[in-house]
Amino acid sequence: MQTTQTSLQPTTAAGTIKSKLTKEKLHKFVFGTREKQGFGKQLVIYGLLICIGFIYLYPILSMVSTSFMNRDDLLDSSVKWLPSSFYLDNYIDAARSMDFWKTLLKGMVIAGVPTICNVVICLCVGYGFARYEFKGKKLLMGLLIFSYILPRQVTMIPTYVLYNDMKILGTIWTFVLPALFGNGLNAPIFILIFYQFFKQVPKVLMEAAYMDGAGHFKAFFKIALPSAIPAIITVVLFSFVWYWNESYLTEMYVQGLSGKSIWTNLIIQLKNFDSAFQSKASVGDTATALNESVRMAATALSILPLFLVYLVLQKQFVESIDRSGITGE
Repeated sequence: MQTTQTSLQPTTAAGTIKSKLTKEKLHKFVFGTREKQGFGKQLVIYGLLICIGFIYLYPILSMVSTSFMNRDDLLDSSVKWLPSSFYLDNYIDAARSMDFWKTLLKGMVIAGVPTICNVVICLCVGYGFARYEFKGKKLLMGLLIFSYILPRQVTMIPTYVLYNDMKILGTIWTFVLPALFGNGLNAPIFILIFYQFFKQVPKVLMEAAYMDGAGHFKAFFKIALPSAIPAIITVVLFSFVWYWNESYLTEMYVQGLSGKSIWTNLIIQLKNFDSAFQSKASVGDTATALNESVRMAATALSILPLFLVYLVLQKQFVESIDRSGITGE
């Protein structure tokens, strides 16, 4: 009887060890280790990424697909995603209706010039807040944050009256002047970005420049400015996109409520095109009502410039975001 119990103990111990090893293998397979992610964890992550990506990409893919369809494809219920042929006349009609090339150039000016002013002024203000101590600094920082928290609708009417008294309504100066005084579109965010970045630049670099005889301006241009390239790229892209997509203020200030200004952009032209499209459809123009492809083509043309900008500068943008997060002394 004792011999039987003794022989069962090694068997039980071996079974326990084998069970533990099996559980460990299963745990590593599902959850992974510190060096490698497990299959189950990767499955969940990629599943979430695919679902999120589908939510974002579905409207774009649907827009592009519809923009290449002719009227027969729109009426054919069997045609869902792939058109029978790539019908480019939709883009030609949309570009002609929106006066694409002239509007594109004007939109580049409306978004580009204030962006340059925004970047230069916000760069200097952020550097001043980060590197110098002066009376009232905390108060000014508080006002800076408050100016961003304050709803834009509160200052819209007083700003319109001010621009009207200055006789600059309907001109690009309504965007340029605020940017020159550090009050451009979302300027407080850009000032805080530069402020945080310059706070991370090692102080020993600036002290070494001062010891070598460099003054404040030389230290700024030789040390601070070259190191701020990642932050500058980030601010340039965000500022340009926000100015480009800003339709309400552009229509109110730059174009003017009278509509007599020569300045416009693709977003406003798309809005006018869409209004004309709906008005024609509402009065019984069946051909216009059915031709949704021209509408999608106009939408695609309005976002095409930004898409190309991101496509060209994607690598620099990602690297700038990564590098601007490096901490210093």
